Amino acid sequence: MAEDFTHRRILVVDDEERMVRFIRMNLEHDGYQVIEALNGKQAIDKLRDTPDLILLDVMMPDIDGFEALEMIRQVSTVPVIMLTAKGEEDDRVRGLELGADDYITKPFDHLELLARVRAVLRRLDMPAPRTRAPSFRSGDLEVDFDAQEARLAGERLDLTPTEYRLLYHLVRNAGRLMPHDALLARVWGREYVDEVDYLRVYVRRLRHKLLDDPDRPRYIRTERGLGYRFVGPA
Repeated sequence: MAEDFTHRRILVVDDEERMVRFIRMNLEHDGYQVIEALNGKQAIDKLRDTPDLILLDVMMPDIDGFEALEMIRQVSTVPVIMLTAKGEEDDRVRGLELGADDYITKPFDHLELLARVRAVLRRLDMPAPRTRAPSFRSGDLEVDFDAQEARLAGERLDLTPTEYRLLYHLVRNAGRLMPHDALLARVWGREYVDEVDYLRVYVRRLRHKLLDDPDRPRYIRTERGLGYRFVGPA
């Protein structure tokens, strides 16, 4: 059955009106509802319209895309795709570290735009993984599969849906090497099996929340050039 995202509202944030018109035309042609903002301040104001996804340009005057993303993440977990003209790895990684879900490098065509939008919305609809086991425990870490949450020393961890899925697949395969492409396919989707930067950034974010030192890992060990392994404390 074909995917139907026509009820989804997308906030497009870009200071170039021509770019906003191009994106609006293609999204509306595909059945999406579009909300517009021409700067970061307008983007924050438009959150009250409860968009399902935000397309956020990086290079904007006054409040740039990174600053706007930080402000958005203080109040919302809405998925964000960054639009960048640079395509530099530093910008890409910075956006992911600040909480972006994906990025598109300008110039892009309408097919790439629609594919990225569909991929992120598909992840949004993806049910959290479940298992027959009620929970997993290792040292101070407990993952409650029924509640779809994790606790460290009894304190609930504030995990995004993507961070939870990543932790889930690591602990469900505890002790086993999880190759980069396998984790990317399971957490992000098959379209992302080459996006190792995404995995590195999210593992770093997950380690930070687990208080896990990458040089002396208690939980997540890096297998250089191969993938990651959940080891648990000795």
